[in-house]
Amino acid sequence: MTALEILQELMSPAGRADPFPLYGAAHRLGPVLPIADDAYLVVGYDAVDDVLRSPIFEIPSEPSTRPALDLMQRSILRTNPPDHRRMRSLISQVFTPRRVAALRPVVEAAVDDLLDGLPGEADFMDRFAFQLPVTVICELLGVPAYDRHRFRPLASNLTAALELTDTADATADAAARELGEYFADRIRDPAADGLVGALVAARDAGDERLSDEELLANLILLLVAGFETTTDLLGNGLAILIDQPDRLTDPAAFVEEVLRYDSPVQVTTRVARDGRTVAGTPIPAGSNLVLLLGAANRDPARFPHPDRFDAGRADNKPLSFGAGAHICLGNTLARLEATIAFPRLLERFPTIAPTGEPTRRDRLVLRGYQTLPIRLDDGRGGSSQN
Repeated sequence: MTALEILQELMSPAGRADPFPLYGAAHRLGPVLPIADDAYLVVGYDAVDDVLRSPIFEIPSEPSTRPALDLMQRSILRTNPPDHRRMRSLISQVFTPRRVAALRPVVEAAVDDLLDGLPGEADFMDRFAFQLPVTVICELLGVPAYDRHRFRPLASNLTAALELTDTADATADAAARELGEYFADRIRDPAADGLVGALVAARDAGDERLSDEELLANLILLLVAGFETTTDLLGNGLAILIDQPDRLTDPAAFVEEVLRYDSPVQVTTRVARDGRTVAGTPIPAGSNLVLLLGAANRDPARFPHPDRFDAGRADNKPLSFGAGAHICLGNTLARLEATIAFPRLLERFPTIAPTGEPTRRDRLVLRGYQTLPIRLDDGRGGSSQN
């Protein structure tokens, strides 16, 4: 297969469902592959890492009249320096490691509450994998519990705008408008101890303030990114644990290997501001690059036996949350939630078995399950310890 054929197949239903054989085919061609005039597929671990960290390669960002795309392009997700640096420095002041570490009791309590409420048979994605991260991020943002049920369909519709194909249809735009209206109200009356209030204060302080549009876009991004990728991480991880629960001897190492083996984020893009050579391939200025994070995480030059799940893998540094200036702000929180959730889940329910065929979302960029039906046994013939 050529690089162009690989990319086209990745965007087909079969390729989205199982991209990993296509990643293997790409690796056999090289780390950086031309797919058209001034367009490249980047699949090697070192090459992807290089592009992510180099300031020469920027986020593709063009003005759009579509509400979903316009919202993305006003946030730190889709902006470049100096706006990205200005916004991220302000958001980082209130989205600190200390604030995340202080959420540990919140995460532990949320996990235990959700486990208490699990029936003997459940859709793990609906009853746990979505509920945990949305509870945590809404606690961080100061969003009341009675509003949280609204966000899963809205986030799913909005993130269609991230796909390589033009899936940002009217439902994505409607989700952008509804989330915008919701957070506009939250900005007008923020909770005193929530992140919304802290960001409002950051907007109003000093010369490098956030505009109203930037504040709104970044709050929506924090909400959506705060649970979308973690939901997928939890689902992808449980699908592995169902078959081999003994892989959880070291929860932190297990989570890193889930991120490498079946990353919640598979693809991102960049454009070359200037000419640069990457992995021996000259990249002209103005070139578009498709970075396959999922392929980089399975690069045989970086990870021995890359298609084997190995929770004891040494020097495991997946690129699932990116690298460089655009590394995901919430990666520490996602890891915290997963390392707490998996051991508590198996401690409460040592036996977890599938009860039906799981379904994946038909996405390439964000990879995760739509449904994951399971049966849980607490070892005493019951579904809970109540």
